[in-house]
Amino acid sequence: MNIQEMTIADYEEVAALWRKTEGIGLHDDVDSKEGVANYLERNPSLSFVARENGKIVGAVLCGHDGRRGYLNHLAVDSACRGRGIGKALAAHCLEGLKKAGISRCNIHVFADNQHGHSFWKHLGWSERNDLKVMYCRLT
Repeated sequence: MNIQEMTIADYEEVAALWRKTEGIGLHDDVDSKEGVANYLERNPSLSFVARENGKIVGAVLCGHDGRRGYLNHLAVDSACRGRGIGKALAAHCLEGLKKAGISRCNIHVFADNQHGHSFWKHLGWSERNDLKVMYCRLT
């Protein structure tokens, strides 16, 4: 397995992985090729793909707002799980955030995504019960 920085050239393969991964919620606007290209440009050297025999088997988007980091859409092909790929992708992101001077990172996990909850808790992440996520559409 080889972990590399994600580029927009990886988009089609990464998007296909995200679409087939349970617990990943995609939105046509922000998760479009253009939306991901903007994200990668704004957050260089923080998002990664895992390749095995040339094929992408894992991917994660990572960025920050100058204060806190955010991991988005961490996905590992179901046939490749349990081998440390997700853990390695998360570690690469966290190391990049540390180098950027970011000391805290957040993730969003769907409430009914028990696999995701177990994965992140296993890696030492803590659940916050004092917040509710709210949003508004700008378009």
